[in-house]
Amino acid sequence: MSLNKVNRQRLLELAKSSIRHGLQTGRPLKINLDDYPEELTETRATFVTLQINHQLRGCIGMLEAVRPLAEDIAENAFSAAFRDPRFPPLQADELDELEIHLSLLTPAEPITFTSEQDLISQLQPGIDGLILEEPEIYSAANKREQLPPRIDGLILEKGRRRGTFLPSVWESLPEPEQFLRHLKQKAGLPPDYWSKNIRIYRYQTEIID
Repeated sequence: MSLNKVNRQRLLELAKSSIRHGLQTGRPLKINLDDYPEELTETRATFVTLQINHQLRGCIGMLEAVRPLAEDIAENAFSAAFRDPRFPPLQADELDELEIHLSLLTPAEPITFTSEQDLISQLQPGIDGLILEEPEIYSAANKREQLPPRIDGLILEKGRRRGTFLPSVWESLPEPEQFLRHLKQKAGLPPDYWSKNIRIYRYQTEIID
């Protein structure tokens, strides 16, 4: 269920407030859940993506819902600004240029498929995010296969390794083969890895920006 305009704006303001608080104190903003309406205190999984001039400046989130929505946004906004290992901590002079994008995830659901082509036919371009899991230890003898273009986001897991691409990543990686190869690399797997034991889960996102 989508949030109304007032609550969407409130989450954006909360994310920016947590980042501003982090610049001042080095800690995420602690909130009182009693100050928020019920739909903003439901347990939800979220990602916070930061950009400057349309270039990525940080992205942190969780695939499983473990915290109240408002709290998760405050924590992930702080982490995206100051704890993303790919970037130096955000500086005060960057705050005014910062573009904040919030992704609210639905619970992930498994996709049943008999082959890679069957999987591909079920993907909903531009709508789905995906989780990919590989429970077995990687073997170089495993068969190589590829995914065709789609608009899903993906999560990839192998053993303790796990990676995900939100649906928005399809904008920069529109070809399915390219999309999946990059996702495998993000999860620490060879780009041509494939196994019949791969598991795929679908989720969707509500984008707030």
